[in-house]
Amino acid sequence: MKILLVDDETAILETLSILFRGEGYDVAIADSGPKALAALEDEKPDLVLTDIRMPGAGGLDVLSEARRVDPEMPVILMTAQASLQSAVRAVNEGAYYYLQKPFANDELLAICRRAAEARELKVENKRLKKEIKKRSRNGSDRPVGIAARFIEVLELAETVAATGSTVLISGESGTGKEVVARYIHALSDRSDSSFLSINCGALPESLLESELFGHVKGSFTGAVRDNEGLLVAAAGGTFFLDEIGEMSPSTQVKLLRAIQEREVIPVGATKAVPVDVRIIAATNRDLEEEIARGAFRSDLYYRLNVIQLHLPPLRERTEDVPLLARYFLAKLSASGEDARARTLTDQALEVLTRYDWPGNVRELENALERAAVLAKGEVISAEALPDRVREAPRQRLAAEEAPPNPTMEVVERAYIQWVLQAEGGNKTRAAEVLGIDPSTLYRKLNRYGIEE
Repeated sequence: MKILLVDDETAILETLSILFRGEGYDVAIADSGPKALAALEDEKPDLVLTDIRMPGAGGLDVLSEARRVDPEMPVILMTAQASLQSAVRAVNEGAYYYLQKPFANDELLAICRRAAEARELKVENKRLKKEIKKRSRNGSDRPVGIAARFIEVLELAETVAATGSTVLISGESGTGKEVVARYIHALSDRSDSSFLSINCGALPESLLESELFGHVKGSFTGAVRDNEGLLVAAAGGTFFLDEIGEMSPSTQVKLLRAIQEREVIPVGATKAVPVDVRIIAATNRDLEEEIARGAFRSDLYYRLNVIQLHLPPLRERTEDVPLLARYFLAKLSASGEDARARTLTDQALEVLTRYDWPGNVRELENALERAAVLAKGEVISAEALPDRVREAPRQRLAAEEAPPNPTMEVVERAYIQWVLQAEGGNKTRAAEVLGIDPSTLYRKLNRYGIEE
């Protein structure tokens, strides 16, 4: 732990240096404010102990610069001429402690130890958050899929997550647009704040405007109190506008203004309210066609379409069906009262793979939940699947285009690889997720030739 000692009195510096070196600190000293400002950059201390009153630059100047260099750096201010005003200012500007001279060495060391521990906790907390985000990027929060087109979408989502850019996600209903939106939020700098969403097609125009932008008391019948609106409520976070293509033209105008001006005017109000929120929108419509027929504003489209992600339908990522099926069954087992780990027969897997899934991933999940309920044991046969799935034509694709139906071994290998990736390569955690002993996992890794 490196401490920077700052005082224009040489005797005090020497005394403090001996004290802290005796306690095992790495000590750097500065006998003036300007030298301390330079030392903050050069020495990169973990902790600063500085006098307040010094010529050239005082302790509050050192505090301000320390906060700029490293916001987590604790700064302890000491003075022989304490005043309530200077103490309040020091605390307001981020000082860890305000200490009046003379002080007992034991008291000073105890304060510095607490400051050092507080810094270590903050640094560890930041490290853990980064680790969580790293695991989220490659881990269990990552949307499930190995299809090349789907992976391209995820990689682009991971790239734009760190920016503040507005994102437009397109794709058929049920392809997982909100899942990807939440993934972007989880990887962003806004992940500690709210993720709020609204379906633009689920509410009438007047109610949608009120929910988005807020309203003031008495602005319409039933407005018995002020409502700040969801865009304001999501301050610092992410707001997801699902089915943006269903929004009325008048509401589109207000949304465009909110995005451009970063403020909203609640229904019935005259004063604008600032908003700080990242917008992610989604649609199952072709918005360019909607623009051509006058149903969607081109200026709003270009504001939303800074980054576009298009999610392919499940019928175009057939190789993901077995992996998704295994994932949903594991999810059901983990969350439901019936914790049986169900598996699919080869025939059931074949049926799932050949079906078109017009409802996409959402339909697949619902079908598996139904099958899990109807299955009499831990093995789900084709008979437990919905009739529409089971009776789908076998020749969905031309023979030369149809991908081979994967065997259960292929599915198991892909699922093990995905869980390992989800757990950052930790085989003990992966075995727990898979519900098998670590020794069994090692045998399967060897069997399938999965590199350790």
